[in-house]
Amino acid sequence: MHIENIKLINYRNYDKLQIKLNKKLNIFIGNNAQGKTNLLESLYICAFGKSYRTAKEKELIKIDKDKAYIGINVRWDFIDKFIEIKFEKKRPKRIRINKIEIDRMSDLFGNLNVVLFSPEDLKLVKEGPSNRREFLDTEISQIKPKYRYNINRYSKILKQRNNLLKSVQINNNKLKTIEVWDMQLADVGSEIIKERIEFIEKISKISKKIHKNITDGIEELELKYMPSFNIDCELSKKEIKETFIKVLNKNLSKDIEKGTTEFGPHRDDIKININGLDVKTFGSQGQQRTAALSMKLAEVELVKSEIGEYPVLLLDDVLSELDLKRRKFLLSAFKDIQTIITSTEDIDVLNISKEDKKVFYVSKGNIVNV
Repeated sequence: MHIENIKLINYRNYDKLQIKLNKKLNIFIGNNAQGKTNLLESLYICAFGKSYRTAKEKELIKIDKDKAYIGINVRWDFIDKFIEIKFEKKRPKRIRINKIEIDRMSDLFGNLNVVLFSPEDLKLVKEGPSNRREFLDTEISQIKPKYRYNINRYSKILKQRNNLLKSVQINNNKLKTIEVWDMQLADVGSEIIKERIEFIEKISKISKKIHKNITDGIEELELKYMPSFNIDCELSKKEIKETFIKVLNKNLSKDIEKGTTEFGPHRDDIKININGLDVKTFGSQGQQRTAALSMKLAEVELVKSEIGEYPVLLLDDVLSELDLKRRKFLLSAFKDIQTIITSTEDIDVLNISKEDKKVFYVSKGNIVNV
């Protein structure tokens, strides 16, 4: 798949923009705060329905304007997708696919697949479990749209259970309804856990190969799923559900005392090892960066294996973070898929022909193709 063109109106610092992209490499060059990342953000929103930079959608609308618009044409092998997203300050955003407005966010997933790699992705390795859970949830949702529906459903059930736990501290009679929430939480939670187990198994194999190539076989990367309660990853969904219910029952008194649910997929993590050692604790900054890069590039291959087409690769000012060797590996490994790069300086693109690339210069919300 590839994005053919982009249209923005009153989006961030863009008044009106309409550009056509190359099917392979697109490079956007400019100083900081000129609008390069805004462009990538708009493409990400067309894939996931939300920004990766802000939860406040009003910030996406240009200052002193009431509405904003994103429109892109996506070309698959045998089909075209026209994705439009409209933002208004006084009403929820509206999303249309091929001129038909969708009612559920899950209907957006799968119409455009993107993999984003930015300096923020170092948080995958360096920071807390929530960053790794977000990585899991975002990427699984791309290849299995129902997964995002389950995540949203799980969050609502979890909130209801936690509210009940707090109310039980005041009125113990309400405890009799806890079983209803436990059953629902375990039912949806077991589906999420099973999907995560399968995803980690697949992406671990791919990222291990990529990491070996980047490090000339010196380092071995291993990803391991770390559920919040002890389960065998070979268990069926039904068996995971039964185990989850037992854990909830066993820890009920502690949950009531704390007013929160201590076990479930909302507490899961991924362990990232290099040569058997936890890279978060023992890895150098270079090793942490390479591990994050390997995981993100593994997403590209996994999406291809699952849906039959490569996603669009978005690289937000990351080449400056990589040494020449890793930069060359990145660009050569995915030279045949659409890649959109932002950079503050002209970059070495391995003598790629003019037909296979476009270079744009960005300044104060204006973009010029050279």
